[in-house]
Amino acid sequence: MALLTSKNHFFTAIVLLGLTLLTSIDATLAQSSIDGDIMVSKVQGKVTQYKLPWGNTDQQSGSTHELIFNPNGGKYAWVTGQNYDKLARVNIATGTVNIFSMPKGSGPHGVTFNENGDLWVSLEFAGLIVQIDTNNGRIIKQIDVHMALKNSAIPINPAPHAIEFAADGKTIWFTGKRTSSVGKIDSHGAVSHYPLLSLGAVPIYLLAAADGSMWGTLLASNKILHVTNQGAVTEYTIASYNSRPIAIVQAPDQQSIWFSQEASHKVAKIDSSGNISEYRVPKTQDNMLLAGLAFDHDGNLWTQSYVDQNNPYHATPTGHDYIIKLSNDILSAPANDMTSVITRFYQVPSKKSVFHRIKLGTDGNIWFTQLAQDNIGKVIP
Repeated sequence: MALLTSKNHFFTAIVLLGLTLLTSIDATLAQSSIDGDIMVSKVQGKVTQYKLPWGNTDQQSGSTHELIFNPNGGKYAWVTGQNYDKLARVNIATGTVNIFSMPKGSGPHGVTFNENGDLWVSLEFAGLIVQIDTNNGRIIKQIDVHMALKNSAIPINPAPHAIEFAADGKTIWFTGKRTSSVGKIDSHGAVSHYPLLSLGAVPIYLLAAADGSMWGTLLASNKILHVTNQGAVTEYTIASYNSRPIAIVQAPDQQSIWFSQEASHKVAKIDSSGNISEYRVPKTQDNMLLAGLAFDHDGNLWTQSYVDQNNPYHATPTGHDYIIKLSNDILSAPANDMTSVITRFYQVPSKKSVFHRIKLGTDGNIWFTQLAQDNIGKVIP
């Protein structure tokens, strides 16, 4: 069922369609194809899911993480399968996919492109950041980001989780998820680490600012991070208690930065002075969590809402998961006031999604990952 909410009015419609998707694994691995029926729910647009053929016969299902498109255009989406040590290159025009293996136990997670269209990936479990040949998926350059400590003979892996290029298109920044730090790699490959003010902060995602600084989310410490190019760190506390900030994106007008709050089910914006305004996103049931964020070309804000399967206190642990569209009215809405914002819910076919990432595709559609179901999907606005 797909639910559309327009301000204070509710409309419901169901459309189920049978589609066939052909999926192929790259010739460097075993050749195979998967044909399946895809169930589509549609309300003012269309939601389609695609099962990624990770070939994870020796792993439990559920490790489809990051999603990215080349900002210079093209027909491919890149996806990380962290626990499978694999990358997927999805042709969004044909539905075909190539699977590329990374080193065993490396845990590929963060993905980013530079201004030249070069693809970089963080191998979180290995403490490496690598450049990938987009033609064949091979590693062509790697940078070790382990931290050397005075009282330890063994360098520590900071667990580079997210990676992003700074505004100069040359400096790579990464979050040290395990060490409450952020780090950067300059254009010559030199690595620097900067400790955060909060211990156990669990830094998650990063976003480049025009002045060369970076913004980020601190999941466990309930704060937003700002770090200058010289490594000066500032942290801004979010008013909602234990909100668990995750995704962070730039507003189309370049005047504010927006982030999602997993636990409080809110989106929020922060200005350059650290002032935060929060907005509660409507829920379909109490035990919903919020995941990624993305703006479309019209300034509408898209996010992901899914049922918390680990919440034992709710009577409905098996409800539906939704992609949510917040109209661009939210850009000018007063804090805590959603009355002018049109909210639309797009139900996805699978339950127990554990959404992870959402992006505006090069085809103009909204693409997303479902970590627990090993799916990628799209919404046609």
